[in-house]
Order: sequence, then C-alpha cells, then structure tokens
Amino acid sequence: MKEKLKIDIVSDVVCPWCTIGYKRLEKAIKELGIENQIELQWQPFELNPNMPAEGQNLKEHIIEKYGTSPEQYRQMQEQMTAAGDSVDFVFDYYDDQRMSNTFDAHVLLEYAHQYGKQTDLKMRLTKAFFSERQDVSKTEVLKQALLDVGLDADEALSMLDNQEACNEVLKKEAYWKSLGVNSVPTIVFDRKSAVTGAQPVDVFKQVLKEAMEQHA
Repeated sequence: MKEKLKIDIVSDVVCPWCTIGYKRLEKAIKELGIENQIELQWQPFELNPNMPAEGQNLKEHIIEKYGTSPEQYRQMQEQMTAAGDSVDFVFDYYDDQRMSNTFDAHVLLEYAHQYGKQTDLKMRLTKAFFSERQDVSKTEVLKQALLDVGLDADEALSMLDNQEACNEVLKKEAYWKSLGVNSVPTIVFDRKSAVTGAQPVDVFKQVLKEAMEQHA
C-alpha cells in the first residue's frame, strides 16, 4: 500500500493564523478528495516560551511584543474575526483576555498523537482559548479538553510530570527552529517543501497537487 503524504504543521495552540491556516488546508484537502492519502502531525512551537503561569493581558501583550497601536490591535481583531467566520471558526475577543503559557498543551498533544487524537485535541484547545474564553494553561481546562476528545485524562496529565515527555517537546521545538522555522503556521510537506502562513485555499490546493506528484 502506498505511503501517505506526510504533512507537519508547526504551530501553537494560541496562534489564530494557525487555526485559519489549518481550516483552509483542510478545505483544500477535502476539495481535492485526498483525505485518505494524507497523514497529518502537529509539531510544537511556543509563541511565548517565557510566558509566566498567570499569563498576560492579550492586548497589552500584543502591543508590547509587536509594537502595535491600540487601533491596529482593534483592526487585527476585526480581521481575525472575519477570517474565522469564513472558515466557521469563532474568535471571541474580549477586554480581559489573557495570553496563556502553552507548554503543557504541547506535551498533551504529543500524548494525543499516539492515539490518533492529536488534531481533535488541537482544535478542542484552540476553540477553548479563542471561542470559549478559557485559559489553556489551567489543568482543569486541559483535563476537560482531553475528556471531550475521548482520551484518558489522568494518564495524559501524568505526562506533565514526566521529564522524558517534556524533554521530547523541547527537543522537537529545537529541531524545527534549527531548520529555520521562526513563524507559524509553517506547513511542511513530506519534509521536502514548506509553506508559511494561512494561505488561501487555492494556494494550498496547488501546493498539495505538486506535493502529491512528487510523492507519487
């Protein structure tokens, strides 16, 4: 049986464009009718590896990190909300929203991969953060997300105290950075070619066609 086309998506749980990019990629895959020919894996990338446990007000964080003005921040929210609407995803921005530390979420995503539930958990956590006003660094939020996708929450959460599991995430983050990945989403096809950003569906279709031809 022919091997599937491997797609790695380097991303963070709290990255809005990663969600848009994945949703557009998913649409491109469906429109090409190649769902059964794709093997997808999420790879860890922390936008804010030094984010403290209590997080930081999102507006304050974006203005501080990117030098954005309050007006630009408001426009960015409107742009994201509209982009979300176009792929049936709700971005519910609010004044007290906080940026979360996502390291634990990445450890759990590695765990979920073993059970074929990685995409389910990724999208559940993303929805919790952007659509449901939840802090994805909190154990109770992570536990509920694990239960929602049918995983053993207690076993999964035990990975957060497992040094080997934590080191695996750090190792993978370092690997992708060593290849020059410094913005997300970065979507890698068969470890041969890559696309960055939330490209339009038609662009993803073209890239997928070319990747499938090279893969054949």
